[in-house]
Amino acid sequence: MSGGARILIAGAGIGGLALAQALRLGGLDVAVYERDPTPKTRNQGYRIHIDPNGNAALRTCLPVQALDRVRRTSGVNGDLVAAYTHQLEQVMAQTFPGITSDEITHVDRDAFRQGLLTGLADAVCFGRTVAGYQLTGPGRVRVDFVEGGSDEGDLLIGADGVGSAIRRQLLPHAATRDLGLRCIYGRMTIDEATDTLIPEDFNRGFCWVADENGYGAGFATVRFRSRPEGATDYLMTTLVATSERLGTPDETLFKLSSEALWQIAVEATSDWHPAIRTLFAHADTDTFFPIAIRASERIDVWESGPVTLLGDAIHTMPPTGGVGANTALQDAATLAGELLSAARGEKSLAEAVAAYEHVMLPRGFDTIENSLRMADRMFAKAH
Repeated sequence: MSGGARILIAGAGIGGLALAQALRLGGLDVAVYERDPTPKTRNQGYRIHIDPNGNAALRTCLPVQALDRVRRTSGVNGDLVAAYTHQLEQVMAQTFPGITSDEITHVDRDAFRQGLLTGLADAVCFGRTVAGYQLTGPGRVRVDFVEGGSDEGDLLIGADGVGSAIRRQLLPHAATRDLGLRCIYGRMTIDEATDTLIPEDFNRGFCWVADENGYGAGFATVRFRSRPEGATDYLMTTLVATSERLGTPDETLFKLSSEALWQIAVEATSDWHPAIRTLFAHADTDTFFPIAIRASERIDVWESGPVTLLGDAIHTMPPTGGVGANTALQDAATLAGELLSAARGEKSLAEAVAAYEHVMLPRGFDTIENSLRMADRMFAKAH
């Protein structure tokens, strides 16, 4: 593969943008196409955990300016993961001492995306929905857009999430399983009035609270190191339960207003510790939205070609391990390393893609299995 190869990326999410940064840094021609009309994200969650693997991948992929921006707009580091009964009796705590200021423990999704976009304005095209692709000749692929038009390159990477159009065409047999769990995200703005309402431990990291009736709730703050324009510090809230426990079928749940979803969270925790009830009571009612929790089924390595996949497009995982974003970042770092090796003439493009897939697939699906085991422990009473 020559250094003049053109790389097409479907999806300007975490993995797609990290990959684009690394390839641009290495001198490759990259085009990223994203269906969102603007860089502001859809409802996917608020706070993202970044672990040591994610930190290493960011250092590998990002140029100095982008990495500095991501770090500056990340959250003040936390050092605790803990679990409690619904009456706030601690049942588990794990601390992480010695985290340096260079390490990132969590980011706000919107601020993170803005950081990852640093310097990529001419490479990312928003409002372009990938419909599918066509192989146009030996080692060439054309991507087609719902809005009309197309682009052609030497490699297409589907980084377009759980509903990936690229995956559906490349691997029509690949299945994603609905775990039957629904998560209602929300957040509470932290200001002078609400700051004192947050339990001390909740300021130190991610805290999980669960009752005996199948409800669980997660809490974690985002206090920006350097607050982006228009952003506020906040406490992320999540309520998780099975569809049956919520008592609201999906066809109703996913059409409810934010305020109605907030009301579900308030009612579900009405007999919990007063501190928890207070947090939900003071949450911003217009920030609540639901997601379905899914996991991809393991598949075997396929015959490599000029199309491959990255992140949730191939290995969707539940959020229980806090590793989905980190796995996508690892994918980006691994694929970038292989493609840059090919650009230096050390291997062919096909060999580079195959080497990436042989690392990415077992790593991603092993991570899914670990997340599923954690989900089973967290939601044992929900099933």
